[in-house]
Amino acid sequence: MTTPHTGPGDAAPQPLPAAPGADQHPALALVNTRTLRPTGAFDDLADPPAALDWLVTTGLLPARRSGLTAAETGRLRTLRECVRDLFTARLAGEAPDRTALAELNGALAAAPFTGRLHWDAAGEGPRLESRPAGGTPLDAALTRLASDAAELLSGPQAEAIAACAAGDCIRYFLRTHGARQWCSQRCGDRVRAARHYARTRAAENS
Repeated sequence: MTTPHTGPGDAAPQPLPAAPGADQHPALALVNTRTLRPTGAFDDLADPPAALDWLVTTGLLPARRSGLTAAETGRLRTLRECVRDLFTARLAGEAPDRTALAELNGALAAAPFTGRLHWDAAGEGPRLESRPAGGTPLDAALTRLASDAAELLSGPQAEAIAACAAGDCIRYFLRTHGARQWCSQRCGDRVRAARHYARTRAAENS
């Protein structure tokens, strides 16, 4: 599950628009942190500072969190590749790699969440919150990501999981309607432009 990624000194390209569903499902956003750009493969989790920035931006770690270690960053990237493998298996209708499944289940158990009832008589009244019962803040973040992936794969939206049909894109998205093929208008426009160019060349050569 080795992943090519940009080094710390590489310039970051312009961010891509969020794929449909990624705003609601952090596991989908996690999978899409590895992309292909015109300049090659790019990884939003390429190094500890980048990984920390992604976790904070996604709301999985507090902004005051100290930096990640290389080992912690590796755990996050490993979970990403396992979730990607599970998405691929789901689309292919095949059993997933056992290592990927074990990794996801291990992340689910890293920091189990338990319910806590809070009651503010002067404010909102009773409310139920879930909090990690143990583990580190990163463990809790990995458990949230794994839980979201498991719920997505086993829930009613599983049928909507799709891989972008653009040949040079490796992102996943949730299909908002049956005919949708691309993760963004950008990919759709590029595919249509390539098809138009191919038809034009074929007409010129006929």
